[in-house]
Amino acid sequence: MTGTIASLYRHPIKGFTPERLEAVTLTAGAYFPCDRIYAVEDGPSGFDPDHPAFIAKSKFTVLAKLPRVACVRTLYDEASGQITLAAPGMDDLAAVLTDAKGRKALADWLGRFLGADVRGPLKVLPCAPEHRFTDDPAGHVSIINLASVRDLAARLGVRVDPLRFRANIYVEGWPAWWEMDQKRQALRLGGAVLEVTKPIIRCAATHVDPSTGLRDLDLVKALFDAYGHQYCGVYAKIVQGGTMAIGDAC
Repeated sequence: MTGTIASLYRHPIKGFTPERLEAVTLTAGAYFPCDRIYAVEDGPSGFDPDHPAFIAKSKFTVLAKLPRVACVRTLYDEASGQITLAAPGMDDLAAVLTDAKGRKALADWLGRFLGADVRGPLKVLPCAPEHRFTDDPAGHVSIINLASVRDLAARLGVRVDPLRFRANIYVEGWPAWWEMDQKRQALRLGGAVLEVTKPIIRCAATHVDPSTGLRDLDLVKALFDAYGHQYCGVYAKIVQGGTMAIGDAC
């Protein structure tokens, strides 16, 4: 099956703004570059940086419990480690996340923006080299088939923004739901080869409009009502590194 890469995104801070990329170079056995490399702890999570392990998303400032996070816009500079944040009613913040003072500045800024919605205290956590703050231990790379999103939207009779699904790679040209049958199959995307590991089960984060920060669609229920499951998109691991760009065949 041949499609094309329609868009590429990274999410430097778990739960926050997707940042669009024109191209990316993947490394075999690694994660999607600069994706979920930081997370904001909402009260003690139990995360141990010396022994990093999977932590449930409920421990962090994520859309599933704090939809206003969608209103925060980020721009991350990989070379300097600096991130710039903007949100309605807030002065912009530039913070270097490789520095403890910068991480505290971000936590304080976000605490002021979210106010009483957080449990707190907020703390920005950096990931360990071989760890990412993904929603699933298998979440090295996430892929969304845009035809599947359109099929769901048609059944609902409303437009569904694909960014609700917070993927790394969005593909055009595959038949709707074709990706769900590709477990353990190797797919070439641009110059890289990825192996599909599992479908992605969806949560209340998809209920949030990424442009407004409001919960306006129950997509978990919609998926179950329409298809008898709560999946949309697949996780994959990188088995052969390479560069992929928007417009590449996949």
